[in-house]
Amino acid sequence: MTEEKDKTPNPSRRQFIKTGAVAAAGFMIVPRHVLGGKGFIAPSDKLLIAGVGAGGKGQSDIANFYKSGKAEIAFLCDVDDRRSAKSRGDFPKAKYYKDWREMFDKEHKNFDAVSVSTPDHNHAIITYNAMQLNKHVYVQKPLTHDIWEARLLTEAAKKYKVVTQMGNQGSSNDGTRLMSEWYDADLIGDVHTVYCWTNRPVWPQGIAWPAPQQNIPKELDWDLWLGTAPKKDYVDKLVPFNWRGWWDYGTGALGDMGCHLVEAPFRVLGIQYAKDVQASVGSVYVDEFKEGHFPESCPPSSHITLTFPKTDKTKGDVTLHWMDGGIQPERPIELLASENFGGEEGNGTLFIGTKGKMYASTYSDAPTLLPKALTKDAKAPQKWARVPGGANGHYAQWVEGCIAGYGKTELSSSFDKAGPLTEALLMANLAVRGHELQGGRVKLVWDNKAMKVTNFDAVNQYIKRDYRDGFVLKA
Repeated sequence: MTEEKDKTPNPSRRQFIKTGAVAAAGFMIVPRHVLGGKGFIAPSDKLLIAGVGAGGKGQSDIANFYKSGKAEIAFLCDVDDRRSAKSRGDFPKAKYYKDWREMFDKEHKNFDAVSVSTPDHNHAIITYNAMQLNKHVYVQKPLTHDIWEARLLTEAAKKYKVVTQMGNQGSSNDGTRLMSEWYDADLIGDVHTVYCWTNRPVWPQGIAWPAPQQNIPKELDWDLWLGTAPKKDYVDKLVPFNWRGWWDYGTGALGDMGCHLVEAPFRVLGIQYAKDVQASVGSVYVDEFKEGHFPESCPPSSHITLTFPKTDKTKGDVTLHWMDGGIQPERPIELLASENFGGEEGNGTLFIGTKGKMYASTYSDAPTLLPKALTKDAKAPQKWARVPGGANGHYAQWVEGCIAGYGKTELSSSFDKAGPLTEALLMANLAVRGHELQGGRVKLVWDNKAMKVTNFDAVNQYIKRDYRDGFVLKA
């Protein structure tokens, strides 16, 4: 696909409506950049969005952008006609494509922003190509599949001066801001240890690759779904959800929920890049004393320990424990025997400080001081503006940020925040994958500037993938 910026003169509104694809789709709204250059707000004050990934989470993302009242869904793109059916029905004027490369080539003059809600392995290539076209981008979590990709997108957001947001909507919740204010008010002292845990995976992991199937659903373009990943025969039940448990496509439980649960420690404590990581993973036995070895699949459970360097908000290093597969930390002694620990969804984040503790559930919901009785009377100055609508307002925040233009408003999960968060989680996955390799059960020492592990080179192969032919990311 072409990556060259359009240099043709801006057509008049009448000419554009006669010749543009938006007119063919029935829209009478012209992209702002056509009418008045980059950052110009059209009289209609509408952001024209192209949605890549129109089913599942993509469907809800697109619907929430539209609900902001300041966006139109101009184009839809999905490799699976079954999954995209509802979005196509909800937005019948949106022109539909199966290949995002074709859509970008033909329609890049006719939209302002791109929403990316595909499996993890295709996030970076779509997002980077959109930014090269000077399109604002909203990308589902995790931001990328590989560490190198996350660093690239973080730097590209500054280079191309586009408005960015990752889809960890809990970063817009009041809870993460309230906990930050509690911490700044010294209600729990200096935090040195954090626990994050999840009931994920809620899909199969630690299993053998399924047998190939001959009958690919006619509505699915399997080759386009594979995208950057290696060529493989079609297997059943990988699409639309279970891809998360396979390293070629997903990033496991940590990639799925880490951006939700670890965001609060990043905000509250000011941590960014970890300096070392170690992990233990759940074993799978296929017979008596016969351990299964399934290197293509993420393990059924893991406990990962990351060390983050001292920040201007901590007195020393911070140790962060990640637990998945239903593993949880020990109940805090401040809880009464009959009191529930964490949220009902099996996810939580616990901060341990020198004076006390606090925790929250998924998306930083229900922030709580321990003992729980302290929460009701807790007093701390409000330092951080709340996002209207909280987690649900995450979408409108991005839409409004795009309309305002680059650098005009602060977003909850712009790539300068989302990039380092994603990198830390993907670096933690290196320790998980190290268990597949001989001698890999060690503490991995991370050189952040060089983006590599310094004491176990075998895991560095997972920092940057080789894309399949036909899918090129030109940095």
